[in-house]
Amino acid sequence: MSRKRAIIKGTFILTITGFATRFMGFFYRIFLSHTFGEEGVGLYQLVFPIYALCFSLTSAGIQLALSRCVARCMTQGKKKEARELLCTSLVLTVAVSCIVTVILQKYSVFIADTFLKDARCAQLLVILSYAFPFASIHSCICGYYFGLKQTGIPATSQMIEQIARILSVYLIYIYGLRHGVRFGVSIAVAGLIAGEILSSLFCLRSILGKGGFGKWPRIRLSSCMKHGRELIALSIPLTASRVLLNLLQSIEAISIPLKLQTYGMSVAEALSIYGVLTGMALPCILFPSAITNSVSTMLLPAVAEIQAMENHKELSALVKKVTYSCIFLGSICCVLLLTFGNWIGTVLFHSSMAGGYIVTLSWMCPFLYTNNTLISIVNGIGKTTLSFVINSASLSVRIASVLLFIPVFGIQGYLWGMLASQLCIFLFCLIYLNYYLKRERE
Repeated sequence: MSRKRAIIKGTFILTITGFATRFMGFFYRIFLSHTFGEEGVGLYQLVFPIYALCFSLTSAGIQLALSRCVARCMTQGKKKEARELLCTSLVLTVAVSCIVTVILQKYSVFIADTFLKDARCAQLLVILSYAFPFASIHSCICGYYFGLKQTGIPATSQMIEQIARILSVYLIYIYGLRHGVRFGVSIAVAGLIAGEILSSLFCLRSILGKGGFGKWPRIRLSSCMKHGRELIALSIPLTASRVLLNLLQSIEAISIPLKLQTYGMSVAEALSIYGVLTGMALPCILFPSAITNSVSTMLLPAVAEIQAMENHKELSALVKKVTYSCIFLGSICCVLLLTFGNWIGTVLFHSSMAGGYIVTLSWMCPFLYTNNTLISIVNGIGKTTLSFVINSASLSVRIASVLLFIPVFGIQGYLWGMLASQLCIFLFCLIYLNYYLKRERE
């Protein structure tokens, strides 16, 4: 199969899956908002920066590094080495995940009181900690298949994860209603664990069954050490980038409710606004990005292959096509959300506040959807440190808007900061890629 057809096929499969899971997640968010209220959703969202931080530390960098290494090995005909890389990555990520689980459980109260500023989050963090060993297995196997440009297993596992998450929460809630037990938002966190367990079991079954490894390859210690060094060397910038960015995002997430209180709101009002923004408005804005996220996933190994072959003309054509297509998609979504944003908030979420946020955030769609693919291309050509710098600059703009604008303008100041941050990523990526492609052609 040609590279172009592989990208199109993989993007199609991931996009269909992405839309399906986001569609389910969209109504799942509505269910959560109706069941636990805006403050409950805000509390649930408050632990997500910790979840993202721990996932970045344990799995995210290795997954991307593994995908790139596997793509390189397959281009060079080294199938056995690609399998050895997967085995090595599983050992590394599961070990780190278990350590993170223990640390998170031991210091859950400290993290909740000191960083999240809400003692109710301690119980949620303990529950959340059990998800990471399973998430590491899931992400590594998906990274391996992405490197092969095979999206069937990752797409199916994504569906299984989402269905298990939603169904488990719904069944526990129904059980509580029938037996007079009132469950809090902690059952939504428990749903994350159910999703990761089932998806990781599916991935393991797929890799060990027909069409997978069949049997795990025997790896000598020297080979394991060699692959470990390669994966760590590639993943350290990616992991450091993700961890630092998630630290900044955690600061941002924690600061928003606090700065809203400085603006003059009560704790409950601040959490409600935070819950509406992050649990209702932003998922709606991000819903169409299932397409661009799918393109981004397929682009990284494809760009790595093209770079290895030194086919600069093909790389330039790919960058242009992807950029123009994403801008076009973002512009259409911008118009639709400007037109129907208030209706979505009022009718679907029963929140006029959510509708107002959707309309304001719709202006960043052309940049937001294009940025995912541009950053993936930058990572694909091996400039992981640069992508970290670009993302850090963007997030710094958002944090500045939290600290400086929210106390003066309220949440509206943060929305302006989000738009400015996406514009920064867009311009920085375009300027660098234009410079890189010109230099390579000379």
